[in-house]
Amino acid sequence: MNIDVLEEINKKGFAEEEIDPTLDLFAEIEKLKKEKNAIILAHYYQEPDIQDIADYIGDSLGLSQEAAKTDADVIVFAGVHFMAETAKILSPNKKVLLPDVKAGCSLADSCPPHLFRKFKEKYPDHLVITYVNCTAELKALSDIVCTSTNAVQIVESLPKNQKIIFGPDRNLGAYVAKKTGRDLVLWNGACMVHEIFSQEKITKLKERHPNAKFIAHPECEEVVLKMADYIGSTTGLLKYTITNPATEFIVATESGIIHQMEKANPTKTFIPAPPNNSCACNDCPYMKRNTLEKLYLCIKNGLPEVTVPEHIIEQARKPIQRMLDISAELGL
Repeated sequence: MNIDVLEEINKKGFAEEEIDPTLDLFAEIEKLKKEKNAIILAHYYQEPDIQDIADYIGDSLGLSQEAAKTDADVIVFAGVHFMAETAKILSPNKKVLLPDVKAGCSLADSCPPHLFRKFKEKYPDHLVITYVNCTAELKALSDIVCTSTNAVQIVESLPKNQKIIFGPDRNLGAYVAKKTGRDLVLWNGACMVHEIFSQEKITKLKERHPNAKFIAHPECEEVVLKMADYIGSTTGLLKYTITNPATEFIVATESGIIHQMEKANPTKTFIPAPPNNSCACNDCPYMKRNTLEKLYLCIKNGLPEVTVPEHIIEQARKPIQRMLDISAELGL
C-alpha cells in the first residue's frame, strides 16, 4: 500500500485521494465488490446513498450476523467502530473495513473499559449485562450482551434474586429496570444523539400534528419515553411505521432511519423529533463521517482495516453467544 495513503489514514481516519468527478461511484463500487469478494453493511443511520448501495441494511448486531453467514472475504461496515469490531468478533477470518476509522460512538466512548473494570470490581456478586453498543474490550468484560430489542427479555430470563450490572447506556438500563421491576446497577453512559431531544419542542410538535404517532428509541431519556406511543429498537420503529395505520409519525432517533421509513411507506409522513440545539438537527456526527467517496476509497485500497486482538475476540464471543442461546430458548 502506498505510504501516502497510510499517512493520510493516520491523520484523518480515511484515505483522501483525488476522485474523478465524472466517475460513477455506484458502478465503481459494484465492480470493486465483485473483484474483492466484498459485501457492504450499512447501518440505518448512514446517509441515503450508502444505504442504497449496501447489500444489507439494519441494526449493528443483525448486520454482523448476516455478514458471518456469507462467503465474502471482505466486510465493509458503513457504521461506527464498535460495529466493525463486532463484525470481526463474529467473522475473525474475514477482513473488516470501516470507511472512516474515526467514526466512533459517544455511547461507547462514555464507558472506558479500564474504568468499567474497576466499577465491576465493586459488585463481585453481580452479573454484567452490556448493551451491544460498546467496544469489543467491554464485551470481553461482560457475562451477557444484549440489544435494545431483547434487553428486557434477557433480564427477565434471569433468576429474580440475580444481581445485575447494566451498561453502558443509563437510559436503556432505566427503561429495562422499569419494564422488569428489577433493581439494576447502572453505568452512567449515554448516546449524545438520543439525549438531545427536547420535551418542550416535541410537545409543541405533537400539538401541531395531533394525529401523528410519536415513536422513540429506548436510548432516549425517560421524560421523552413517557410521551411515546411506541418504544422500540431502530428495526422495531421501522416495522411499527409499516404495520400501524397512522399516516404521520414523529421519530425520536437518529434521522438516518427516516430514509428507510419513507421507502417502505411512500404515502406516509415522517417528522424528525426536534432536539434541544440551535441547528435543529439530530444526526450522529460519527455516523455521518462515512461518505460514498470514503466507501469507494475504502474498498479500493483495502483500508482502514479494523482488527481485534485474538484474546479479546475469544472473550467477547462468549457473552454474545450466551445472548443468542437465551434468545433461542425464549424463541426471540
